Amino acid sequence: MIRSLFLILALVAAPLSASAQTAAGLPAVSATDRVLGRADAPVTVIEYASFVCNHCAHWHTTVYPAFKARFIDTGQVRLVYRNLPTNPAQVAARAAGIARCAVPARFFDVASSFMTGQQALFDGAPVATWYANGVAASGRTQAQIDACLADPATLNGIRAEIAGATAAGVQGTPSFFVNGRAVSDSSLEGLSAAIRPLLPRH
Repeated sequence: MIRSLFLILALVAAPLSASAQTAAGLPAVSATDRVLGRADAPVTVIEYASFVCNHCAHWHTTVYPAFKARFIDTGQVRLVYRNLPTNPAQVAARAAGIARCAVPARFFDVASSFMTGQQALFDGAPVATWYANGVAASGRTQAQIDACLADPATLNGIRAEIAGATAAGVQGTPSFFVNGRAVSDSSLEGLSAAIRPLLPRH
């Protein structure tokens, strides 16, 4: 059942060509989102990413630590992570499911495990080990994760994130939105330039 659900998701996730994009707008942050930072932060940064996207892993290993220290830890930004599985979509979708099934406060620990472990996976490490490391960071047991992956609500949650990305016109990963506006420069400097004018002046 788990495998069949995520095979379906892989088929749903695959077509993300520019011709399929619409301009319906970026979905608002909701209780189903995975959020890091203060709820009342003046700036919201939404990231669409995939756990098997090498550009996403590069951002999380080289930009994210300084971004977190500068903006999230200081209460200026809340970061919202939304899954957008990329090829191999079945692998990315299962990782996305494991992350969504984690204890909510541990979601970003799972994300970090997948992002930092991605290169080893691409170098030939077993995908089962990559998954297991994510589960170990999740705050859940393997049995709990498996039960969650078999729950249609998990699949529907990821499909909703994919639909939201399409509605927002996302054409690649990682993609960032700062207070609802797309930012093409995802470097620390580029994001800072988009964020700083939105911060309260003291």
